[in-house]
Amino acid sequence: MTEETPGFEEKPDVPSGAAPDDAEPQAASEKEAAPAGDGAADAGLVAQLDQVRTALGERTADLQRLQAEYQNYRRRVERDRVAVKEVAIANLLTELLPVLDDIGRAREHGELVGGFKSVAESLETVAAKMGLMQFGKEGEPFDPTIHEALMHSYAPDVTETTCVAILQPGYRIGERTIRPARVAVAEPQPGAQAAKAEGAEEAGEPAAADDKESGGPDEG
Repeated sequence: MTEETPGFEEKPDVPSGAAPDDAEPQAASEKEAAPAGDGAADAGLVAQLDQVRTALGERTADLQRLQAEYQNYRRRVERDRVAVKEVAIANLLTELLPVLDDIGRAREHGELVGGFKSVAESLETVAAKMGLMQFGKEGEPFDPTIHEALMHSYAPDVTETTCVAILQPGYRIGERTIRPARVAVAEPQPGAQAAKAEGAEEAGEPAAADDKESGGPDEG
């Protein structure tokens, strides 16, 4: 007979690679928990990405606004710089206008000779390079925006108010007039237009009478 060792009970043999029975529910719960954890992590990443995109959009808008403001500032500074330059040149040339008037009178009287002629022509050339332009001619229609009438008369040979003499030429820089042309103007002789109209009507009466007598123009 075989003797049994007291205090020990025989246990069924368990394969070496097998896990205990309670390991199976634990593994199942881990598998169920894993997808839930991955979904939460993905949602967090999406939220962070949205925040980054929002911040990037705001910074981009700020940068575009700053760039537009800088471009406007540059244009404003350039416009002001040009305006200041034009005003400075206009003020300088305005002070030289009496000298140019003297040169013009000397030229009309034949006194512009020798070294004085050379200096005068150099001064006129420099003024022209700075943008000074002279205007005002006899026979042009009177324009109160660029002409200043100092003398007034009537003339039978004009059909509108006309500049008949240039007393002082006008000057402009670009589109800016720095001195109007001072002129003598002539208007049509009062009654001259009426007389011309009456003369035209009288000249047309015989022709009209001829038409009536002949029965009007022939029909084709």
